[in-house]
Amino acid sequence: MTDKLKITVYSAHREGKKGVLHNLKMMLSDAKSSNGLAKQIAKRDISAMYRQSILGILWAFIIPLVNALIWLYLQGSGMIKISDTGMAYPIYVFSGTMLWQIFVESLQSPIQQVAASKSILAKLNFPRESIILAGIYKNLFNASIKVLILLPIVFYFGAAPTWTIIFFPLGNLSSAVVGNAIELLLTPIGTLFTDVGRIIPFLAQFLMFFAPVVFAIPESGLGKVIFEFNIMTPILITTRDFLVGGNLDWLFYFFMVNIGSVLVFIFGWAIYRITMPVLIERMN
Repeated sequence: MTDKLKITVYSAHREGKKGVLHNLKMMLSDAKSSNGLAKQIAKRDISAMYRQSILGILWAFIIPLVNALIWLYLQGSGMIKISDTGMAYPIYVFSGTMLWQIFVESLQSPIQQVAASKSILAKLNFPRESIILAGIYKNLFNASIKVLILLPIVFYFGAAPTWTIIFFPLGNLSSAVVGNAIELLLTPIGTLFTDVGRIIPFLAQFLMFFAPVVFAIPESGLGKVIFEFNIMTPILITTRDFLVGGNLDWLFYFFMVNIGSVLVFIFGWAIYRITMPVLIERMN
């Protein structure tokens, strides 16, 4: 007796017309089923990224390290004057540049992953969530390397570990969540128009000067308002507080930004699922 084949029925009804809970359940189910493929894609991409490199995995750390050293030189030489940061400036600038680099890498990831997969998207039928998940795994891998190298540097400059340091990885994860949420929302238009992907690194470099990455929040004026309204400010300040045992004054805003980012990510994910068939058709 032959086994019965699974029958899948496709209808003209759009998925978006079903209930929100049903759509969310389908999204989570597709993400779960694509997890294995996502890990394989991420493993392949990470291996290819560092295979023919002399410095190898250290490239995940070099860019924020160089940025930090430049600002340390400018501050130490007196070319710029940095206001009180509440901690040793090397710790402030090393942690800030690394957290910002995690954010920027996550901000670029979804569009880059879809662009790199154009050739197979148009030819093979596979869970599209695997592309986004693969990018997230790559970002988490690079972020973990940064954390492992950052911690000894921070302790070298005199930061005594406290119990709050166990939450430090949560701050790094938050940087990745914010970046992925924003970029996933932009992925459909970024897939059609390459200008979006090209302008993001420029904007990220510019916006760095309006967040407490290498400068402390100004004490007054328009600069103070801009810094405080920057979505990354609670992430940067709270993550540093986790690292050095700070007062956690921004903890509430930290959680609010994370909750908002998760909601934006889910919304962007839904838009991604709806628009992918159209985008694949345009790719052809």
